[in-house]
Amino acid sequence: MATFHSFRKAVGAIKDSTTVSIAKVNSEFKDLDVAIVKATNHVESAPKERHIRKIFSATSVVQPRADVAYCIHALAKRLSKTRNWVVAIKVLIVIHRTLREGDPTFREELLNYSHRGHILRISNFKDDTSPLAWDCSAWIRTYALFLEERLECYRVLKYDIEAERLPKASGASSKNVDFNATQTYRTRMLSEEELLEQLPALQQLLYRLVGCQPEGTAYSNYLIQYALALVLKESFKIYCAINDGIINLVDMFFEMSRHDAVKALNIYKRAGQQAEHLADFYEYCKGLELARSFQFPTLRQPPPSFLATMEDYIKEAPQSGSVQKKLEYQEKEEEEQEEQCAQPEEPVEAENQNENTEGDQPQEEEEEEEEREKIEEEVAEPSFLIDTDDLLGLSEINPKAVEIEDRNALALAIYPPGSKY
Repeated sequence: MATFHSFRKAVGAIKDSTTVSIAKVNSEFKDLDVAIVKATNHVESAPKERHIRKIFSATSVVQPRADVAYCIHALAKRLSKTRNWVVAIKVLIVIHRTLREGDPTFREELLNYSHRGHILRISNFKDDTSPLAWDCSAWIRTYALFLEERLECYRVLKYDIEAERLPKASGASSKNVDFNATQTYRTRMLSEEELLEQLPALQQLLYRLVGCQPEGTAYSNYLIQYALALVLKESFKIYCAINDGIINLVDMFFEMSRHDAVKALNIYKRAGQQAEHLADFYEYCKGLELARSFQFPTLRQPPPSFLATMEDYIKEAPQSGSVQKKLEYQEKEEEEQEEQCAQPEEPVEAENQNENTEGDQPQEEEEEEEEREKIEEEVAEPSFLIDTDDLLGLSEINPKAVEIEDRNALALAIYPPGSKY
């Protein structure tokens, strides 16, 4: 067995040196290709920092997007072709560290690439050359699912939980940190609609994270523990973001419609279950050598007694949209009452005067109509009728036309030839 293991190491070293030589000759991005091969070689140790820094530099914001896309393509090609668990986990570690510590352009390009190439979907990956390789292969598949869910969570939230830098409360020291009290996350200030969309995404990410428990011989492997330490670091902020979101959810729960309240109740129940699973996960990881320096947070589970109150509200909660209509109806009623109270009462004498004036108005209107008829009769001019014998009206004499002809000063005078004028 030892001979086979040594032989496999030698073959891996030959493959790495050959790939590096080819990259130096044929590749347009030879520095980047060499850094990727050396960072993900067959040596069972963590990727060297200088190679990872070269990858960070190649995927920075100052580089063209085409260079960033090429780096992702090279990592995807390296992951898809290998059947060695050491190379596979190193590729995932490089991707994970670049997501955490690199430029956001890498995350954006990786999200675009994952829709086309599905770089992190390696459900069929396995290395069955040894029991250790078999156990590590199972954990690598779980690790890839977590990274894929991390990208999906970023797509929903539009920001990265791990990259978020939030102010700490005054008086908080670096030691003995209470993760629930020193920071305020965005989920604490979200609206109802945003909260119901983002909390399930965060809970699904936490579900994938808790599933990253190494089993068998993989538990004591240094490379597995190195990758698991990165996962543990992210669990703290994910849990705190969910915790702040639950507090915000409870504050607005009793103003929700029935449809949204049912969603919120399911989120609340799942938060309680995940708090228990995460506590067990922390207890499991405390035995790891690399996790001894970590300070695990104290988890606060939602009170189960509050569930009965939430369920009672759902039974009597209004349907979707009726809450707002009810409030608008109440506001209209209040406005009408205020208008009625604001109108002054008219005195009785004014009413009597109005009645008298209304009684005199018909007589005055009749007199005015008679005067108008008389004036119209006087002003009206006689109409000239056309005889039926002369349908064209050629023989008709129009006095107005005659008058215009007599008064026309511009009419031309026609004189016979030889006459004087």
